[in-house]
Amino acid sequence: MQDNQTPAASPPEPARAAHQEAPKPIASMRHLIGLLLIGAGVVALGFYAQHGSTGSAPSGQLAGHAVAIQVYLFAISLDWALFYYCWAGVHRRGGSLWSLAGGRWNSWRDVAVDLGIALPFWLVWEGAAYGVRRLLGPSEAKSVDSLLPQSLLEVLVWIATCATAGICEEMVFRGYLQRQLYAFTGSLTTAVVAQGAIFGLFHAYQGWKNVTVICVLGLLYGLLAAWRRNLRVNIIAHAWSDIWEGWLKFIVWH
Repeated sequence: MQDNQTPAASPPEPARAAHQEAPKPIASMRHLIGLLLIGAGVVALGFYAQHGSTGSAPSGQLAGHAVAIQVYLFAISLDWALFYYCWAGVHRRGGSLWSLAGGRWNSWRDVAVDLGIALPFWLVWEGAAYGVRRLLGPSEAKSVDSLLPQSLLEVLVWIATCATAGICEEMVFRGYLQRQLYAFTGSLTTAVVAQGAIFGLFHAYQGWKNVTVICVLGLLYGLLAAWRRNLRVNIIAHAWSDIWEGWLKFIVWH
């Protein structure tokens, strides 16, 4: 992710891309390893959720609907904690929020362009998710369906959860992790693929087939961020897709 300001004498886009050097790290290697260790803990918790005791949860479900809002609030807290961890590492190196985001909107035209990109990207995202799920077949993992919102309060908290995921997860995985991996490996391809795999593993509580789907979607998000060199479209598309998948599509199709 790079700043949106372009020097007046910069070469044409193909030439610039061909000679683009890997960015400098925005945080230390130790800080990156810390994030990966946190991720290992999250994966372990996800594995335990899938294979541990279900307690009072309905058969085939991770938890009963009665704890839905508590789960949403936990997810919000975890996302903001991960975001803070990444921001703290960047801030320690003298960076700012925009070191993660890659730039802000400067005009209504920027907003319109990003919305115009977000819509077809979301359609590609939906098609990829559908195709990978069909290829893998039905999942036997415990489902999160019982946790989807039903009441007005749950819907409002769910939307807040989705907005948080759009902001925080894009900042963490595409703004921080992808750039750090690019800086330390020198390969943008490696960085995009690796962050997508790690992004999927962070969702281990959904079972390996869903993790595979999410890895593919993380790869798409990584490609989008590498192309746009900021996270504005990523945040819009991520938040919207979560809102759609967890609530809105059931309103539209039923």
